[in-house]
Amino acid sequence: MLRELLHSKIHRATVTAALPDYIGSITIDVALLEACGMRVNDKVLVTNCRSGERFETYIFKGARGSGAIEVNGAAARLVEPGDLVIIMHFALLTDEEHAGHRPTVLIMGEKNAVREVMLYER
Repeated sequence: MLRELLHSKIHRATVTAALPDYIGSITIDVALLEACGMRVNDKVLVTNCRSGERFETYIFKGARGSGAIEVNGAAARLVEPGDLVIIMHFALLTDEEHAGHRPTVLIMGEKNAVREVMLYER
């Protein structure tokens, strides 16, 4: 059996741009992707801490060290630059994989710098 579980999360990142005329996705600084294990084209659920809006999209790679969290396409109408968002990536795991899995969570600080890395306990 496969279970859908939290794989990784970027917690309270600041939206740096909202680009409705751009091809849809969310652009994330590649250094942040590497730090939490997300990858380009992974599907993510994004929640806006200001409005409560939630939407699914997929990841584009942003420039390393840019701190980019850019919401593109139609979803850009659900955020504003400066909003805090939570970006969650889920994975399908077998029971054996689940037994050893601990989601990686990046707690974000100013300018989308990683303030803390947490591993959720089971």
